[in-house]
Amino acid sequence: MSDEDKVGSFANLLKNFFAKLPKEGELVKGTVISVDNGEVRLDIEGVVTGIVRGAELFAESKEFSNVKVGDEAEATILEKENENGEMELSFRVAGHHLVWSRMKKNAEDGITLEGKVLAANKGGLMMQLDALVGFMPVSQLSPENYPRVQGGDKNRILEHLRGLIGKKMQVKVLDALEKDEKLIISEKAVWEDEQKAVLDSFNVGDVVEGEVSALTSFGAFIKFGEGLEGLVHISEIVWQRIDHPRDVLKVGQKVDAQIIDINKSKIYLSVKRLVDDPWKSVKEKYKVGETLNGEIHKIENFGLMVKLDEDIHGLAHISELGARDASELRERFKIGQKSDFEVISIEPSEHRLGLKLLGDKKSKEVVKEEKTEEKKEEVKKEEKEVEKKEKVVPPTDGIPAEGGKKKKKVKKSTSAKAMADEKATEDKEASEAKSPEAESTEAEGKSGESEGGEEKK
Repeated sequence: MSDEDKVGSFANLLKNFFAKLPKEGELVKGTVISVDNGEVRLDIEGVVTGIVRGAELFAESKEFSNVKVGDEAEATILEKENENGEMELSFRVAGHHLVWSRMKKNAEDGITLEGKVLAANKGGLMMQLDALVGFMPVSQLSPENYPRVQGGDKNRILEHLRGLIGKKMQVKVLDALEKDEKLIISEKAVWEDEQKAVLDSFNVGDVVEGEVSALTSFGAFIKFGEGLEGLVHISEIVWQRIDHPRDVLKVGQKVDAQIIDINKSKIYLSVKRLVDDPWKSVKEKYKVGETLNGEIHKIENFGLMVKLDEDIHGLAHISELGARDASELRERFKIGQKSDFEVISIEPSEHRLGLKLLGDKKSKEVVKEEKTEEKKEEVKKEEKEVEKKEKVVPPTDGIPAEGGKKKKKVKKSTSAKAMADEKATEDKEASEAKSPEAESTEAEGKSGESEGGEEKK
């Protein structure tokens, strides 16, 4: 090939290259030809030299932090030609896109990565993951790092989370949305995978030996096996009612428990099921009508929980204590107080034993007073009914009594004797009452008598 042909071929190559040269903001691929003094130069298809320098190196990303001569790399065009005739490039935009693409792939494949806690807020942790900062909600922490705070106090939760700053964790990417700059990560997902592998060796019904790792208002957590942890709900700790697991357990205590459910990676345990239910034989211990001496174990608004023995607690309802309300109940009774009770009901299947307080002068007086008040109310009610039926004494035959005056309404008495006297009075008044015709006849008779007298004279 002649020199003229070579020049023509090179000219055509340049013409074709610049004709299809990417625009500013697009990605190009090149080979690293030098790394020196914070500058990386790339050979772009043997025609143009590109340079990446300063902040555009994006050194936070492992893609570009250790580039060396001969490596292939992608970069974003900032300027087609700078003051030195080189193409100005950036690893920053290209690296940003590559990292997000990789995070999306990690989420799809369920890859475990290492992250570092940078900061904390009440909702969770901010973590460095590769060249990105992701967010881990509190709910996505493993049981080891989860803040078990009594009552869910947000300030105490934040204090716990701040204690994790600087810690490195094994995590998984749950969601990676480059457009929204949203990266959600989880430590719990890694823990669950580890749980599943170990859980294959356990079945519902198995008995395990473990150690109480934490106590909450709703139950106790027990560690067992190889890094496994299960929850014993407060209702599965003992057969009796308790206010809080700490009433019978303490952190670090060794206990045996039975697996009662396995739901994915969650394990539910029971301690009480390893002990015979004392309520099965309660009718052999106690009888209805029997009098017992019990200790007040708990005071509720609806009554007293009474400890009869270590296993059986009975309930004396407020209606059986002669108390009007909960405040009076707490005034009259104290926890630890012993009193005599009568057994009034036994329901083994419901774990219930009803009690009635005996020998309490105050309760008897209250009951007597309540019955007296009830009797008074009944008498008043009867009197009102009688008053409604017999309010007025009607005049005889609808004629006004003497003097032409209407009789006044008379309130009837509920006394039998009084009612009889009132009836006799009414009859007498009726017999003495005269009709107009009778009065006229009597007047005429008197007139005749008078006239006859005169004639006799």
